[in-house]
Amino acid sequence: MIPYGLHSVDGKDIAEVNKVLKSKFLTQGPKVRLFEKKIQKLCNSSYCSSVSSASVALYLACRALNLKKGDTFWTVPNTYVATANAGLLCGAQIDFVDIDPLTNNLSIHSLKIKLKRAKIKPKLIIPVHFAGLPYDQEELWKLSKKYNFKIIEDASHALGAFNNKVPVGSCKWSDITVFSFHPVKIITTGEGGALTMKNKDLYDRVEILKNSGITKQINKYKKKIKFRWYYEQVDIGLNFRLNDICAILGASQIKKIKSFIKKRNQIASYYNKTLSNFPIELPNIPKKFRSSFHLYVIKVDKKIRNKLFNELIKSKIFVNMHYLPVHLHPIYKKKGFKRGQFPVSELHSERSISLPIYPELSIKKQNKVIKKLKSFFENTKL
Repeated sequence: MIPYGLHSVDGKDIAEVNKVLKSKFLTQGPKVRLFEKKIQKLCNSSYCSSVSSASVALYLACRALNLKKGDTFWTVPNTYVATANAGLLCGAQIDFVDIDPLTNNLSIHSLKIKLKRAKIKPKLIIPVHFAGLPYDQEELWKLSKKYNFKIIEDASHALGAFNNKVPVGSCKWSDITVFSFHPVKIITTGEGGALTMKNKDLYDRVEILKNSGITKQINKYKKKIKFRWYYEQVDIGLNFRLNDICAILGASQIKKIKSFIKKRNQIASYYNKTLSNFPIELPNIPKKFRSSFHLYVIKVDKKIRNKLFNELIKSKIFVNMHYLPVHLHPIYKKKGFKRGQFPVSELHSERSISLPIYPELSIKKQNKVIKKLKSFFENTKL
């Protein structure tokens, strides 16, 4: 079996986790802060707060930016539903912006048109770094200043990616960036996520919200009590913390992130080289970006996509598709969204296949994938 994605955990990772299991702290210990500092350094960010999942991180980002009932937020249809759910859980109204057909990221052209025409402007926009490729961060930042909206980067796919020499997560062109550490992502903590920020007030708010709305900062107390046992609840939150077991796995994994991304880019380059003569649209990576290649997504004629998908599965090559357009899920159709509203995202979902890509994918297994693709196209009439 060859999956489309797979974690890469070695003996050093396991040894670090075992040390924590034998220590005095399984949660709320020193390893969480260690992991956060490593993310800060990697992303060149001012602050980092780790949490139990990227879905939680997206929700906390919306809460921290005070998204609420009566507000509107925009995102792309080509994403996992968590991106959209985060704002809806805050009571806000959702709308979408279609993607660029070449990058599969937020279309700045479509966004400009929508912003000009919209009677109700968005309070915030959540763009997605699809498959690990950064979106056009500078252009979106310029628009945010013109139209006065906040930006939450959904960088669940893009830890270690760069825009020129600026790492995704620096928040140079956004308010908050969110990462995922699910097992198929660039590094893993099992389940887990993080938010990076440059604003201390946002960081403090996230820290309170992820700790059940509780603060232990004396300067935020209503009562000036200095006993260690004292705390105050100042907001409504839940326990969204990451534990030390997961955090030390992440801290160990992040030491290998450069080699992970180098390997992913090597795999992508080999696919590009060997599949270039077939009727396949390969990933388009603009020169100023370095993708982390969480996914390697090809596009084929929609008339044969499902047939190819099934043929690969039959050969135990467990490809996937990213993503079903969010606006076409039943819950969003009830909100009035319809097929045909975001045609680029819809066509993407009908043409795309995510091929296997992960650090431990051997050349032998990759060649099996390539051989099957070549055989399919040599024996299929378009």
